[in-house]
Amino acid sequence: MENKTNKLIAAHYQLFTINDNGERKLVEETSQDQPFVFITGFGAALDALEEQLENLERGAKFDFELDKDKAFGEYEPKRVIDLNKEMFVVDGHFDSKNIFKGAQIPLKNEDGNFFIATVLEIGSDKVKVDLNHPLAGNKLNFKGYIIENREATKEELQTMLNHLNGGGCSGDCGGCEGGCGHHEGGCGHHEGEGHKDGGCCGHCH
Repeated sequence: MENKTNKLIAAHYQLFTINDNGERKLVEETSQDQPFVFITGFGAALDALEEQLENLERGAKFDFELDKDKAFGEYEPKRVIDLNKEMFVVDGHFDSKNIFKGAQIPLKNEDGNFFIATVLEIGSDKVKVDLNHPLAGNKLNFKGYIIENREATKEELQTMLNHLNGGGCSGDCGGCEGGCGHHEGGCGHHEGEGHKDGGCCGHCH
């Protein structure tokens, strides 16, 4: 594999979904003070998104679409599963503060990968969750411009390595709020490695 420069890229963008009927919907927009920032070569962004942005200069505008297979794939009904409610018990009590209908929660599979699930329903002994990425089944359209595109410093690379080696959220995921696999305000961040057919081992407290 060729040695490639790891670039730090910051971008401001609007993200639109395009469904099978061609309907477009704005689902996300970064802000000037909180752009989407990532380092290339670490799988921190969708591969296709990284490919589109890595060679653009500072100030360059972009407007491109990603097909479902380049984004988050098809929506798969089999990824809607029931989990034992006891998985979400903390100190003898159900974690109702973080586990509620519509909540996006960090989970871990057998391989130790963290990912995000959406709570669909809470029953008497089961919690129904959707392991599909929230944007699965949609074509994506990114529109925006590059704020920064430069070689990442050794310190920035080390910080990224520490983050990856720590499993993303380290041991305490209570403050994840979407940080385990769902970037702070950015869908382009993280492909959702845990969205495979492996079962769930636990809730990230």
